[in-house]
Amino acid sequence: MSTPKHGSQSPHINHQNIPGDKGKLLVGYTLDFINNHLDLIASRYERYGEISWSSLFGIHMVHMLGADANEFVLQNKDNVFSNHQGWDFFIGKFFNRGIMLLDFEEHRWHRKILQQAFNRNALQTYLQHMGEYVEQGIQPWTTQQYTKISPLAKRLTLDLATHIFMGAELGAETDKLNQAFIDAVRGGTAVVRYAVPGGRWSKGLKGRKVLETFFKQHISTKREQPGSDMFSALCMAKTEDGSHFSDEDIINHMIFIMMAAHDTTTMTLSVMIYYLAKHPEWQEKIRTECRAVGTQHIAYDDLSQLPSISLVMKEALRLCPPVPTLPRKTVKPCTYKGRFIPKGSMVLISLYHTGHMEDLWPNAQAFDPERFTEDRREDKIHPYAWVPFGGGAHKCIGLHFAELQVKAIMFQLIQRYRWSVPPDYVMPVDTTSLPVPGDDLPVYLERCD
Repeated sequence: MSTPKHGSQSPHINHQNIPGDKGKLLVGYTLDFINNHLDLIASRYERYGEISWSSLFGIHMVHMLGADANEFVLQNKDNVFSNHQGWDFFIGKFFNRGIMLLDFEEHRWHRKILQQAFNRNALQTYLQHMGEYVEQGIQPWTTQQYTKISPLAKRLTLDLATHIFMGAELGAETDKLNQAFIDAVRGGTAVVRYAVPGGRWSKGLKGRKVLETFFKQHISTKREQPGSDMFSALCMAKTEDGSHFSDEDIINHMIFIMMAAHDTTTMTLSVMIYYLAKHPEWQEKIRTECRAVGTQHIAYDDLSQLPSISLVMKEALRLCPPVPTLPRKTVKPCTYKGRFIPKGSMVLISLYHTGHMEDLWPNAQAFDPERFTEDRREDKIHPYAWVPFGGGAHKCIGLHFAELQVKAIMFQLIQRYRWSVPPDYVMPVDTTSLPVPGDDLPVYLERCD
């Protein structure tokens, strides 16, 4: 493994203060983290408890596990933890200065402008435009055979994000940009963190260049002929004192938001489709609710009539959050449950692990959407037990858009198609970067009557 860039090394962890171990020679636990994240974190929790350290990607990493740890880190009451310095180590080269990679006052300033793109009026407008694009996207899907759903869902969500956030259609550029996003995301967990030709880090840097070029060439047009899309809004936005986003700011935000708006939604849809295939009774329950709405495309005021989609989505996010871990770096020392964590420590919390903890979720490995119904609300056991969208100042700015997009797609998908998988099929989850179905999720797809 290569040495991390200067300044990224965490301080030496006091072995008497925080328990842990380095793992294998040179690579530590890096390969275990990439290949079997959930089992690794569960084993560390069983062995060391809520806080421990290990060697990951060439540095000492402090694992803070469980709902209390989520709360301590995400609330960040004393501004101990830097989002920027945590994420920058992994994805800074590929998603430079996206909203998730900003800190404190600068983050609040950028978020205030971006929030305009996710208010109620904006969401209503987005949904009005989604219907026909979802219909066009799913209509040609092949039936009467096993169909790999995940790539189709990814293409659909990228097309939707492009139309809604850019007011454009990609056409022939879709595959090129899709691959650029994939390479940029996967670059963050490269073991060799140098631009070795053909390596993951190198591909990520090239992907970033493709995305920069794409957005840069459209900025002048958006400023001269702005539309109602988010790209136009960012190009034209100004604060009360006349400040505005630079071209670089706009490019950075668009690359990050476009990634988040389609990559995470693709995985959420994939997990939902998988569990609905395994549990056809829930598939039929959702189908009945959607048909009862009586419209071809869902409207904003109809969203509340689809409670079963909400329950299944929440359970899917518990079982497989699209962003399984959140990194932070301490900018000042702190103490957590008697354990001293020095300044400059890299910290990881695991949303994936929290969602599978038996002391928080009864029968945690079972798919049980009703655990979120009002008479059960198992997520209320702790305010940070279910946090797939993060929490605190950095809670996902697009969480309501994500739910809206999932419902808009599922509303049409489940009325047009029925799908299944063999009884013994288990979807493999590739956690090389953001989790994805390791086999692209083949399901038997057929038209509904």
